[in-house]
Amino acid sequence: MAIDTTDTLPDALDTPRLSTRDKLVLFVLCAAQFMVALDFSVLNVALPVLGTDLGMSRSALQWAVTAFALPSGGFLLLFGRVGDLFGRRRLFLAGLALFGAASVLATLAWDPASFLTGRALQGLGAAAIVPTGMSLLTTTFPEGPARDRALGISGTLLSLGFTVGMVAGGTLTDTFGWRSTMGLLSLFALIVLPLAPGLLPESRTPDRPRLDVPGAVTVTGALLALIYALSTAADHGFGRVDVVITLIAGLLLLAAFVTVESRTAQPLVSLPMLRRRTVAWGNLGGLVTFSMMSTVVFVLTLYLQEVLHLSAFETGLVFGVQGVLSAGAGVYAPRVIGRYGPRRTLVGSLVGQGALIAALLGLGTGHWSVWLATAAVSLASMCHLGAIISYGITVTSGVPDEEQGLATGLVTSTQQVGITVGIPLLGVLATTSPDLLTGVHTVLALDAVLVLAAAVLVAVGLRVRSGTVEAQPLGAR
Repeated sequence: MAIDTTDTLPDALDTPRLSTRDKLVLFVLCAAQFMVALDFSVLNVALPVLGTDLGMSRSALQWAVTAFALPSGGFLLLFGRVGDLFGRRRLFLAGLALFGAASVLATLAWDPASFLTGRALQGLGAAAIVPTGMSLLTTTFPEGPARDRALGISGTLLSLGFTVGMVAGGTLTDTFGWRSTMGLLSLFALIVLPLAPGLLPESRTPDRPRLDVPGAVTVTGALLALIYALSTAADHGFGRVDVVITLIAGLLLLAAFVTVESRTAQPLVSLPMLRRRTVAWGNLGGLVTFSMMSTVVFVLTLYLQEVLHLSAFETGLVFGVQGVLSAGAGVYAPRVIGRYGPRRTLVGSLVGQGALIAALLGLGTGHWSVWLATAAVSLASMCHLGAIISYGITVTSGVPDEEQGLATGLVTSTQQVGITVGIPLLGVLATTSPDLLTGVHTVLALDAVLVLAAAVLVAVGLRVRSGTVEAQPLGAR
């Protein structure tokens, strides 16, 4: 039986030293990832004001989010592979330029159509930035402590960007108006784009295989259809005709994609890679930690404002504490991973996240519940961050450089799909319940059960106790 050196390396506890250039490269890549994470949440609290200003109805406001989510999630795998073939640095820079220009358009929008066009182009730029940025990070920093530290910083900023967006969005909107939220994103792009060309190395696969067009069409169509269906269901339920049609279409296209990939000589997604234990079970852990934590944030936002009657600013402070502790967890997560290994850390983080979500079942109507909510969600987020970093390391460990774009594309697709599916699948139980507090308790109970069940499945799937080799296929003994 092979020994998993990733979980037993004694020198993994050593803190890697990064050169000045490495630090600058890490700054550029992490700043871009932070910018995209910020975009996921900074606009949320500004939507009512935005709708009034641009004349968008309440039902149309969901498109401010969906217009970004559709291309950012739908094109991730395709752009990850295009970066592998034609140059990750080149596509990363193109994505940054597009994202910055689209943010300017959204800032200056004069009607709903111009604003939604800007949001869709932002999503397309993000779809190029995220997988290529992750690929550049994993190919720049060698596997081991240096990469673990880099992924730790990146994961911290990813989590922190979402939280900062929630707090900053309300402050900017109240002070400068909703356009300032989009202007902030333009500023980030303006800072990062001039630095990137001189710092980032070009990287691509050594050969130039043909792009799998049928695979690209089917998987992109499947992701677009599924993200649309789940995003729309979050606001209108699963009974709408367009939700049912696109959900079925997405599943059929996904099945067609698997068929295409099994028959093509140069597939977009290597099915043998998907059979790697680390890729399959690591991504399951990532999917669950993202989807279930986004659901907790959603229902707690409802609970704090509609049950405890906190203001939007006070609610933002609760999640601000969450962000600070998550940032602290990001500093120590690489050390924990170095000591216990990414797979054990992933399982332990999922167990901690599930247990702390279960603690939220003690929430009531008294104001003391604010302290319970703040403490439990903050500690759960620390575990969540540990799961984010360790699953990213688990999935990309042992993958050749020429396939890093594909591996990181799977990682980021898991993130996007996870953020998208949790709220419509579970959050709707809270919004449709006659008693909101009862609905919140129901969602939190199911959430905790699913996270703990995933921890068991990942532990068994990765054979954490027996310590088998990282890249062992699912069917291997």
